[in-house]
Amino acid sequence: MGADRRRYGPGRGVRTPTLLAAAAALLAGCASVPDSGDVEPVKASPPGESQVRVYAVPPREKAEPDEIVNGFLEAMTSDDPDFAMARKYLTKKASEYWRPGAGTTVLRAAPDPAGPKELSGADGSALTYPLYGDRIADVDSVHAYQPTEPTEYAGEIRLVRQNAGGAKEWRIDSLPQGLVLGESDFQRNYRSVNKYYFASGENWLVADPVYIRQRIDPTTRMDPVTQAVKVLLDGPTNWLKPVVDSPFPAGTALQKGTQSLEFDDRNALKVPLNDKASKAGRTQCRKMAAQLLFTLRDLTSTPVGQVELLADGSSLCVLSGDQAEEFAPDRTTGRSDNPYFVDDRGRLSLLRASADEDVDRSHVIGPFGSGGVKLGSVAVARDEKRAAGVTDDAKSLYVSSILSDGELAPALVSSGGPARSRLSPPSWDGHGDLWIADRDPGKPRLLRFAEGIGTPQPVTVAGLGDGRIQGLRVSADGVRIALLVSEGGRTTLQIGRVERSGSPADPTVSVAQLQSVAPQMETVTAVSWAGPSRLVVVGKEAGGVQQVRYIQTDGSTSAASVLPGLNQVTAIAAANDDRQPLVADSDDAGIVRLPSGGNWQTMVEVGSSPVYPG
Repeated sequence: MGADRRRYGPGRGVRTPTLLAAAAALLAGCASVPDSGDVEPVKASPPGESQVRVYAVPPREKAEPDEIVNGFLEAMTSDDPDFAMARKYLTKKASEYWRPGAGTTVLRAAPDPAGPKELSGADGSALTYPLYGDRIADVDSVHAYQPTEPTEYAGEIRLVRQNAGGAKEWRIDSLPQGLVLGESDFQRNYRSVNKYYFASGENWLVADPVYIRQRIDPTTRMDPVTQAVKVLLDGPTNWLKPVVDSPFPAGTALQKGTQSLEFDDRNALKVPLNDKASKAGRTQCRKMAAQLLFTLRDLTSTPVGQVELLADGSSLCVLSGDQAEEFAPDRTTGRSDNPYFVDDRGRLSLLRASADEDVDRSHVIGPFGSGGVKLGSVAVARDEKRAAGVTDDAKSLYVSSILSDGELAPALVSSGGPARSRLSPPSWDGHGDLWIADRDPGKPRLLRFAEGIGTPQPVTVAGLGDGRIQGLRVSADGVRIALLVSEGGRTTLQIGRVERSGSPADPTVSVAQLQSVAPQMETVTAVSWAGPSRLVVVGKEAGGVQQVRYIQTDGSTSAASVLPGLNQVTAIAAANDDRQPLVADSDDAGIVRLPSGGNWQTMVEVGSSPVYPG
């Protein structure tokens, strides 16, 4: 049966002994092992694939209405081709109407059918079953995940009696479109994959997370690799589309009939495309191949060797994994990122340490390292040549070199707000621009400094309403911004799309279409980017304790995303390279790190504002 158990609690209708017997029969059917048939080779499961499988069973002869409803809900959680077994519970008309690929409603637990609500028809030949549950997310027809604050789900399944082989059998003739799954069934059947597009007008890639099936897609019969290629060719999700480009010529798709793509023994892949792709020039084709290489990385246990694009059987171009690095979302300086922090005297210091080494710390060169200004929060530019620092009273923002000595330049901006409502910690984007929020209640604003210098440029934030920005982190690709927004006694995590218009010399920058990333959390304390589509978040749910956990930028999570507990965390920092440890500021333990597979370890007993470049 599905990983979620059906609930038969009080208030959900009276369950008869017949239903209990049916449930037992269904369990036996789900657990049965085939005892006939040919032996077939089985491919190794892709990384992260769940080994739990659900095999749907058909309705038994003269099944009661409750058995039909529960059997269908179970069959929806299977990998049955085209949901053929699930369709056996439907009338012919309902089967033609039902589109499983129209989208997925994700509930906290499996949908709970509450006994028949009403009888209808002249002879009582129709029954209606309400479906209950807590709705926590939706996945649309283009595979984009959207979390919601838990709300009551109210669906409905209608059954009728129909003639089948001379007997009257119950079948479903009306049902919700798409799939309705409990969270554990959804996580068992689907996996998150980043597809990649180019930031508009730029030469680097942006991650666009979507969900595909863990195994063969029941509707398209495509394996996971082919699914990933298809969703990439389908184009970006609606939310990201305004700020990215795809070099694939319009109408490009997989060659008709392609359902399986396999890597060879060198981990190279040939991708057959239709004739639309033949319009691409060599430079354009290399960018197309780079999109595919980055998209496929999460699906292989070893690095992708190369991708070759074909159109009408002819080779368009070949790109290796190493060559694709020129289009990487985070263009690194070629050295491993090390964290920085503010020491007990307000000086910017560098921390050098891996999980198995003693900590070595040193002050940076220049005014920020000499104590010329006492810092409270900092951000180090991605090229690690400059840093931005906010004074310990949060009043003024400065930028200084951290590679050479010199006089401290005048403050870029100062806040006139009360002591606890001044400047937020700053953040650098992939363009080399500096961002900060002024939290002054009388004049709250989001500011951007082009190339980290000059006059502050106010940035409008559509949909902010009465909310006030308390903290921010801009992505390495420069097209997304994570905002901590306070309103009504809560501080929530929102992701905004960074839109740029106007001329390159005089661009207008705004933030559009805020979407809640962690609606289940009552308050969020700190956030950091932790890769191309992942955030590490400190917060707590209503009535819960503080947690440190990973959350995808689309708001999805997994059971493995919760990290070891740490008390009184005020700041968190992650590198884009997931081999680097998380670093946090804890009032209880000081500056701490979390090595892979380990527990939090104290690096510096007194300090604040740990950050990686960005």
